[in-house]
Amino acid sequence: MEELQISEIETTFTALVKQWREETFGISSTNQMSMHPAYQQIIGMVKPVIPLLLRELEKKSGHWFWALKSISREDPVPLEYRGKVKEMTKAWLEWGKQRGYRW
Repeated sequence: MEELQISEIETTFTALVKQWREETFGISSTNQMSMHPAYQQIIGMVKPVIPLLLRELEKKSGHWFWALKSISREDPVPLEYRGKVKEMTKAWLEWGKQRGYRW
């Protein structure tokens, strides 16, 4: 039962990511991209999607910082790294590992 639920979460997440990527292609505004309904639905999936977000972040980077921050209510990115995607990604992936997430 639990594996089915995880599979269902992953299927929904993957579909929402695909929709979000297609419908925000060419948009440079982080606010606009983060307010997209598919992105908001991903945030609404809460903690079970954290490993999936970390995997997306590691694989394709992207704009998942806002979602991770909203869901976890944490922000491991030091002030000096704000706006530096590579360093922000590294900080979030390290945060995930420290909390035992696997992706």
